[in-house]
Amino acid sequence: MSQPSTTATQAADPAALDALNDVYERLRAEIGKVIVGQERIVKFVIVSLLSRGHVLLIGVPGLAKTLLIRTLAQALDLQFSRIQFTPDLMPSDITGTEIIEENQSTGKRSFKFVHGPIFANIVLADEINRTPPKTQAALLEAMQEQHVTAAGQTFALDLPFFVLATQNPIEQEGTYPLPEAQLDRFMMNLWLDYPSFDEEVDVVRSTTTIRRGEVNTVISGEELRTFQDFVRQIPVADNVIEYAVSLVSKTRPGRNSAPDFVTNYLNYGAGPRASQYLILGAKTLAALDGRLTPLEKDVREMAIPVLRHRIVTNFNAEADGISPIDIIERLLDASQR
Repeated sequence: MSQPSTTATQAADPAALDALNDVYERLRAEIGKVIVGQERIVKFVIVSLLSRGHVLLIGVPGLAKTLLIRTLAQALDLQFSRIQFTPDLMPSDITGTEIIEENQSTGKRSFKFVHGPIFANIVLADEINRTPPKTQAALLEAMQEQHVTAAGQTFALDLPFFVLATQNPIEQEGTYPLPEAQLDRFMMNLWLDYPSFDEEVDVVRSTTTIRRGEVNTVISGEELRTFQDFVRQIPVADNVIEYAVSLVSKTRPGRNSAPDFVTNYLNYGAGPRASQYLILGAKTLAALDGRLTPLEKDVREMAIPVLRHRIVTNFNAEADGISPIDIIERLLDASQR
């Protein structure tokens, strides 16, 4: 692995780095009072939060996806909102709607916009694939621009703004696949696995009694915004940026840089937003590891959660049993040679 070049000019504040690591450890400790195991998932969710990204959590029922998000919201002094996505949900049920309000003193009537549940700091989009694309699209502007346009007006969302969506991978009846434009708004796609035997024993032991762990607030929204700004200030060497861009460009079939197996198995590759998120995630991983600049290994660690929902396999891949993760792992192996 190549070493960082010396072109990074801005140095990150070591004191801020220590403060961030302290907050990270306390956050993990508070979440660990309720969530057993899933340490890697918890880590990546916090990485996305600090990177100002959004997360799509995929897992079978009963793996504590919703509980994880609720617990994170409790550990942060932020406004939390849950949207249960259903087939009859309308865009206005998410963004808000206009109502007629009458002035009691004058009798004059006027329209008033009532904010929907999207106006929160942490938004849980539960079972997002159970609503049609028209309603899913109500999240697009909010996730990208941090504001909502409704009734001809633009309403800014309070920052920080963080969307965590859940999805059940085994139930296809009555579901609607997320459009590629919607998927691309999520920084990471995280798959939750079953707990180990010992972890499941701990889950059963802790959830079948009257006592539950009490989650304490770790940081405020203002402090979180400060840490998000700090992550953005972390310098990155040119070779690390070039490694991330090279990795993403190799996912694009038909390009000179793409290996033959990519052209054979993929219809579409990842766009520039993937390169941006690889670097932002690498910055955050480095900071949480106590380092003032990321390395190529941090980009590699971010590759699967950032890329797997951004590459589209074709019929050849399906016929040969090749998944997006298989493609990414082959690209990562080739980049180490």
